[in-house]
Amino acid sequence: MSMSVSTFSQAQLRQRLNLLLVLGLSLALSVALITGRVLLTRQLTFVFLLWNLFLALVPFGLSTMLGLAAGRLRARVLLPVGAAWLLFFPNAPYILTDLFHLHPRPGVPYWYDLALILSCAWNGLMLAYASLLDMQQLVTRRLGTLTGWGFAALALLLSSFGIYLGRYLRFNSWDVLSNPVSLFYDILTRLLHPRAYPGTWGVTLLYGLFLLLGYATVRLLGRVEEKGEE
Repeated sequence: MSMSVSTFSQAQLRQRLNLLLVLGLSLALSVALITGRVLLTRQLTFVFLLWNLFLALVPFGLSTMLGLAAGRLRARVLLPVGAAWLLFFPNAPYILTDLFHLHPRPGVPYWYDLALILSCAWNGLMLAYASLLDMQQLVTRRLGTLTGWGFAALALLLSSFGIYLGRYLRFNSWDVLSNPVSLFYDILTRLLHPRAYPGTWGVTLLYGLFLLLGYATVRLLGRVEEKGEE
């Protein structure tokens, strides 16, 4: 029994290291594209994407920490770290909306800027899915598969609402502490008067469905690969 646990832990660690390697290479490509653009144009047009990528790394780091923690330590930190994870989680898929910044600019080919933003958006999406998988597995172990998928769907729906708050109302995760009154007022207003804000629920539901279908696809592809290796 102890041998199987040890082997399983080693397999998980190896899988995590492989994931970190691939994500690291993908993030390095985004950083290289942004740096190359700055050197070429002497302008800081897309440097803000570096900050967005950092924010996307936060929930992945938190979920990784929970995944590595064990026993009593995980039980003690699960709620506070889980709350922090949920607060920062929308920052990862939020980068998809940075495609709004794409339009022809002098000095750089349009295809270069497209590749740059798509690279950052892809990294944000993959960090979101990898982080959500960690959290879903934690919930599944405690409460079962159905509850785990319910948690994943709810997290993606809430993240889509967070995307709306960030992109259109210009709130960010820090506003929970620095500007809570305005944040909660705007949220409560939209909850009490949903018909007055069709854009809010259009973005929330459409992006939530898109993210959920994408996540389910990634999960299914992973299972197909696992079965193929058996």
